[in-house]
Amino acid sequence: MSSNLLKGKRGIVFGALNDMSIAWKVAERVVEEGATITLSNTPLAVRMGTTNELAEKLNAKLIPADATNVEDLKQVFTESMDVLGGKIDFVLHSIGMSPNVRKKRAYDDLDYEMLNTTFDISAISFHKMLQVAKKMDAINEWGSVIALTYMAAQRTVVAYNDMADAKALLESIARSFGYIYGREHNVRINTISQSPTVTTAGSGVKGIDSLLDFSERMSPLGNATASDCADYCVAMFSDLTRKVTMQNLFHDGGFSSMAMSYRAMQQYNKSFDEFKDENGNIIYG
Repeated sequence: MSSNLLKGKRGIVFGALNDMSIAWKVAERVVEEGATITLSNTPLAVRMGTTNELAEKLNAKLIPADATNVEDLKQVFTESMDVLGGKIDFVLHSIGMSPNVRKKRAYDDLDYEMLNTTFDISAISFHKMLQVAKKMDAINEWGSVIALTYMAAQRTVVAYNDMADAKALLESIARSFGYIYGREHNVRINTISQSPTVTTAGSGVKGIDSLLDFSERMSPLGNATASDCADYCVAMFSDLTRKVTMQNLFHDGGFSSMAMSYRAMQQYNKSFDEFKDENGNIIYG
């Protein structure tokens, strides 16, 4: 149900690929809340995905662009301001990809050229986006920029691989740029650390089904869905959060604050029943 929280606001949503994408859900929700937007993704993603359908549904201009390319980003902001009729009020960075994960390279056997690609796409693109916007003076005062991240930036998550390093860099960029952009233009920059979510990119992480099940059982409120994340983004783009900046905001049903739940403890104890010796002692080897 709409509350018109974003009535009259203009935004850019980067990264919507298909209806499994968090960015897709965000785009739908911000328009429902009264915003007008443009959409952007790589030319390859536009060809392979269904972003054209979303653009048509939302009456949004789709601007193919490589977010790692500064000239492409300049074009996105220029076209967006032209189409939307003024400066931008909010931006979503929902971009991430690791060739090492796709190629199933172990963390202690990374290909460093692919690692550089991971950093450029998943983190440095955020810095480029912010730098381009600031130099162009493309974002209104009290504008809001959000990048999506994951708690593997703080804690080791098996098989998240070099994406964990990229997310740590992404969060650092939000803090460092948040200080400058906040002081000079009152633009706020935050990251949202979302629950593991089944997206096209997320499904490529080894053991994602087990990870989803574990976090669902551990979290007192359960996993936050893509639609839940879209609602949170609406709040962060609205004027209700004008003094929130440089924060990494956990949106995971409480998972990030948990150590051991009762259900997990019971399951943990059961799982070792078959690994006990004749005296009932657990065999750890």
